[in-house]
Amino acid sequence: AVKLVESGGGSVQAGGSLRLSCVASGDTGNIRRTTWFRQAPGKEREGVATVYSSHATTYYADAVQGRFTISRDNAKNTVYLQMNSLKPEDTATYYCAATPTTALYMGHWARESDFNYWGQGTQVTVSS
Repeated sequence: AVKLVESGGGSVQAGGSLRLSCVASGDTGNIRRTTWFRQAPGKEREGVATVYSSHATTYYADAVQGRFTISRDNAKNTVYLQMNSLKPEDTATYYCAATPTTALYMGHWARESDFNYWGQGTQVTVSS
């Protein structure tokens, strides 16, 4: 099994930055791809960004493209989400999720059913 623990959330003003971390433990060798999701109150959970464990391919949601950067440090079993130019609409609980598969079903990188392992979430609040 794999355990994921997120950290780094908090409250910032619009235009500010935060860096989220997702630390994996357990059978980390099973992880092939890690994705950050977020869920705002009253809204469905959505994919934010994804990164593969073995190569540099990343994908981003249109809403965060150019502002957020996902990266990984395999030696530390950690995936980061650097969030710049934050907006009030980025307010949400952010979750990291990991999957043992590399395949994308019809190109969908944020299909929740693909992810076996989930963290508990970290809250990000952006005020205007």
